[in-house]
Amino acid sequence: MLKVRHTRFKDISVSERILNTVFLLTIGLGYIAALTNLYYTFQGLDGKAGLSVEDVVIHYHGSPRQTRLGTAIKGIMEPNLKFKSDQDVILQWIQHGANEPEYIEKVAPILNRDCVLCHTPSVNPSLPDLTHYATVSEVAHAGGATIPTLVRLSHIHLFGIAFILFFIGKIFLLCDMNIYVKRIAVIIPFAAMLLDVVSWFITKSTPSFAYVVIYSGALMGFSMGLQILLSIYQMWFAASPES
Repeated sequence: MLKVRHTRFKDISVSERILNTVFLLTIGLGYIAALTNLYYTFQGLDGKAGLSVEDVVIHYHGSPRQTRLGTAIKGIMEPNLKFKSDQDVILQWIQHGANEPEYIEKVAPILNRDCVLCHTPSVNPSLPDLTHYATVSEVAHAGGATIPTLVRLSHIHLFGIAFILFFIGKIFLLCDMNIYVKRIAVIIPFAAMLLDVVSWFITKSTPSFAYVVIYSGALMGFSMGLQILLSIYQMWFAASPES
C-alpha cells in the first residue's frame, strides 16, 4: 500500500521559506500596529491615562456617569482640538441634551475640522463615526457601543481575522510536531476570536464580561504569535532547506 508523504518545512524550497517568512513577519508587525491602535482607541475613556478594564466596560457597556464623547473630549481627544474653548462648546451641548439644531450650528464644524479625519468609517471602522448627527448622538448620550455598531465591527473583524488565521495556520501545519497538539493549536485562535466577538455583545448588558473580552483577545494574539514564531523557527533552524 502506497504511503502518503506529508509535506513539512524540510520538503519546501528556500524560495517558499522566504515567501512564508516575509508574510508571517508582515502579519506580526501588522498585529502589533493593530494592538497599538486598539490601545489608543480604548485608553482614557475612564478619564485616566492608560488602558484599564473600566475603559473596556465604558466602550461596550457605557457609563451612567459620563458619555463616551464627553470622556474622550476631556481625555484622549483633547489634544486634537484646535482651540481649548471648543471642549466647553461640546460639553455644554452634551449637557443640554445633545440636540440636532445645536449640533449643526456649533458642534459639527468643530468635529469636521478636528475629528472626522480619523473618525470616518472608511478610514477607521473601529472608531466611532463622527460624520453625522445620528452617529455622533450615539456617543453623546449615556451608553456604550450600539448593537448596529457591534454588528458592523464584528463582521469586519470575523472576515478579516479569519483569513489571516487561515493562512498562518496553513503555514503552521508544515511544522514537525505531534499531530494532536497541532490540531488543537490551529483551533485555539479561531475559538478565541469567536469568544472575543461574542463577549462584545454580552458586555453590552453584563459589564463583568469585559474580562472575557480582554482574556480572549490576549489568547488569540498569543496563540497566533506562537504559531508565527514556531513556523519561522522550524523553517530556518530545525530543517535542512532544499534548493
